[in-house]
Amino acid sequence: MVSKVIHASGKRKSAVARATLKKGTGIVHFNNARLEAVNDQLLSLRIGEPLTLIGERAAEFDITVRANGGGPTGQAEAARLAIARALVAFDGKFKKIFDSYDRLLLVADIRRKEQRKPGRKSKARAKTQKSYR
Repeated sequence: MVSKVIHASGKRKSAVARATLKKGTGIVHFNNARLEAVNDQLLSLRIGEPLTLIGERAAEFDITVRANGGGPTGQAEAARLAIARALVAFDGKFKKIFDSYDRLLLVADIRRKEQRKPGRKSKARAKTQKSYR
């Protein structure tokens, strides 16, 4: 019997994460390292949030996530989205669980950095200062 392999992706700011889910023993890899080996504890919890929500069934899947672009937090959010989407693609019953917990588990956050306006030197909304003396 051929095992079912599912690919899903998630984006957050300029970070993109691609997740591969297949039947296995519950091992999760994030950027070629075990999820437990991620330095920041808060980020590893954030990445594993969809797996925590599904409870015991998390031990049925092996998940590999590759993230690039952006910073650590953006990559963690993108990985969380990719994992949740892959789990829903595998079993549609998870959709109700994820939706009731947090809608951003399945729907990407579309906020981006605001573009800098022409004629302004630094930030997107910063005006140039005037001196009257």
